[in-house]
Amino acid sequence: MSGSPVARAFHLAWRVIPRLPRGLVARTADIAADVTWLLGGKGVRQLEKNLARVTGGTDRRSLRRLSRRGMRSYFRYFSEAFQVTGFSAEEIAARVRAENLDVPRALLAQGKALVLALGHLGNWDLAGLWSVHHFAKVTTVAERLEPPELFEEFVSFRSRLGMEIFAFGDDGLFRDLQQAARGDAKIIPLLADRDLGKSGVEVTIAGQAARVAAGPAALAVSTGAELFALRIYYERLTGERRRRARSRWGIVLSFSDQIMVDDVAGPTRERVRVVSQRWVDALFAGVAEHPEDWHMLQKVFVADLDPEKYRRITGEGSRS
Repeated sequence: MSGSPVARAFHLAWRVIPRLPRGLVARTADIAADVTWLLGGKGVRQLEKNLARVTGGTDRRSLRRLSRRGMRSYFRYFSEAFQVTGFSAEEIAARVRAENLDVPRALLAQGKALVLALGHLGNWDLAGLWSVHHFAKVTTVAERLEPPELFEEFVSFRSRLGMEIFAFGDDGLFRDLQQAARGDAKIIPLLADRDLGKSGVEVTIAGQAARVAAGPAALAVSTGAELFALRIYYERLTGERRRRARSRWGIVLSFSDQIMVDDVAGPTRERVRVVSQRWVDALFAGVAEHPEDWHMLQKVFVADLDPEKYRRITGEGSRS
């Protein structure tokens, strides 16, 4: 294909890696993760800052062990994402275990759309594929990437998994999402645990100010769609399930209790802020239990932002 070397590399990876032995791919991912972790680059250092905050602080040795597990989890996600189109129906069913499905299933049976607030947790592509086969149709948003060929590769990849994809930044995106939320039964998962733009919402995570996306709360507030936080984390597989999954690892999809929306009064912006804090509390309760599966190698906490950048975003001074 034409395009940038990065886009060509991704194009090749999605076609070659599913054909390679699963064990070889897994071992290679672990080695690549360990090398990246040992090099201790900017992303690894930011991951450790984020992990220190969500765990309430820990000694340096424990934090380094945790960040190593985090990098292995992160690289595991990418290795699986390149393989996922080659997973059989049996593998998908064996790799995924879902919790707290009764209320979401009942709402879907009533023809309602569910908005799901997601973080960069576990393997959300595998979660989407499982949903297409076993739970509900999926409509979601993909962030535009550079170069454009790379973005097109990601959209094509997720479309092949059976998901309906809207592009972040397109005109009318929120209107399209509102229409989807008012339509037939489906899930609308939105990655929302980071937004440093002017549209972001300031919330508290582990007692510290952070900025997340307004999307899940704004969509639920404006349409009346049902809102949940979805926590995704890895678990080790054993026995028959491990054999059917052809992997040492599976994922758990843990739905939160339903996030209440209708009981919040006041201006829309304030309602969105309150509802955002609710889903953040629900999501990060899971992150606290499985911090190694939070793949956040970028800044999200206000204390890490440049004060001048923070003032440009909000018109206020930085605060920790």
